[in-house]
Amino acid sequence: MNAPPLVLGIAGGSGSGKSTIARAILKALPPGSGLLVEQDHYYRSQTHLPFEERERVNYDHPDALEMDLLARHLEALRAWTHIDRPTYDFSRHDRAPELTRVEPVPVIVVEGILVLADERLRAHFDVKLFVDTDADIRLMRRIRRDLEHRGRTFAQVRKQYYETVRPMHMAFVEPSKRFADIIVPEGGENRVALELLVSHVRARLARG
Repeated sequence: MNAPPLVLGIAGGSGSGKSTIARAILKALPPGSGLLVEQDHYYRSQTHLPFEERERVNYDHPDALEMDLLARHLEALRAWTHIDRPTYDFSRHDRAPELTRVEPVPVIVVEGILVLADERLRAHFDVKLFVDTDADIRLMRRIRRDLEHRGRTFAQVRKQYYETVRPMHMAFVEPSKRFADIIVPEGGENRVALELLVSHVRARLARG
């Protein structure tokens, strides 16, 4: 294959519906032609810190992420080269020791709250999306996710939201909206936007 893969960057606040849109796009593609790259796996290793200190790290600040590694991995995938992707364990607030081999495919969807906030990442995106969902809806989704899937207590979720999630959203996530090619209100609930996105990706695939 001569043409590089089509790369979509999907940003938006925590709980906005980014993952729903990403999964829907990939599900609509032929098997094996799409790949999801999640920003969350690129949180920096915290092995050097005790668990209590890892809990206090501001995970919503860009400095908590190894953006340069993610940018290098996107560059490699666009050159049809495999990568060895890190995996982040949210229950331990640290990277898992194992790496995951990821092979390049024709469509790559990159999803995360800060993927449009970093110029190095934006340079690799053919399509830039921002999922714009009301704050109260995002908060309720985040509470449910962290309680059910990340082993957090409500007190922990509340503390993190007020201390880091909300201020970092205002400082970094919301301003990144201006870099988007497309703003999608209400995330995965916006069926019209989703159908248009899927049609665009399929058309690009058909052109090779």
